[in-house]
Amino acid sequence: MFIDQSMIRKVITIDPEAGIDEAKEMMRRYRIHSLPVVSADRTLIGIVTDRDVRSAWPSDLFSVEEALRQKERSAELKIKDIMTADPVTVSPANTLQDALLLMQKIHVGALPVVDRDGKVVGIISLRDLLRAFTGVLGIDEPGMLLGIVADDQQGQMKRIVDAITEERIRFGSVLVSRHWEEGKRAFFPYLFTHNVLQLKKKLEALGFTFINPLEWYLRDQPSKINKT
Repeated sequence: MFIDQSMIRKVITIDPEAGIDEAKEMMRRYRIHSLPVVSADRTLIGIVTDRDVRSAWPSDLFSVEEALRQKERSAELKIKDIMTADPVTVSPANTLQDALLLMQKIHVGALPVVDRDGKVVGIISLRDLLRAFTGVLGIDEPGMLLGIVADDQQGQMKRIVDAITEERIRFGSVLVSRHWEEGKRAFFPYLFTHNVLQLKKKLEALGFTFINPLEWYLRDQPSKINKT
């Protein structure tokens, strides 16, 4: 899926000459954590986050006198003084995976989306990505993730899927990953049921073993997961 399909198009932005109070109020009013900073023609200049605003705001630990002095200094600051200039951006044509990996790499919660001219056309946040991947992975219904270990051989996924369908169990998607044991693969079907006793017996009879998905994650955290 592309960012264009999941981004927020009605972007709340702020002028670089605006004051910190204005940014704080906008974030409170719209319940957002970051504001793209744009010029009059919506060209992206920077981005300001709630963390930037908090850092520029007087601390509650100050004395009353010092807090007043700090507040006066803060009142003189403009958004351009505290923003991150030339922030990392994505294009509407980038994929959701691109955005997710980029957020993870640079430790941000949202990315401005710009067109070829550098103008803001949207913003995408971790919340937007979570909503999109929930639909893509078919996990928008209650269920469970079953961890299955199999030999790394062609046709193993078909055997697992056949066993699931024979038990008349609906499922969303199947994640496939490396396993720390050589010659093995881990399969994680998301099942729309918690009643899996008969399915597990059938899979065991077919030679498969099971793994707790959390144990797999904590032990190895493989870098590549493919959705099928």
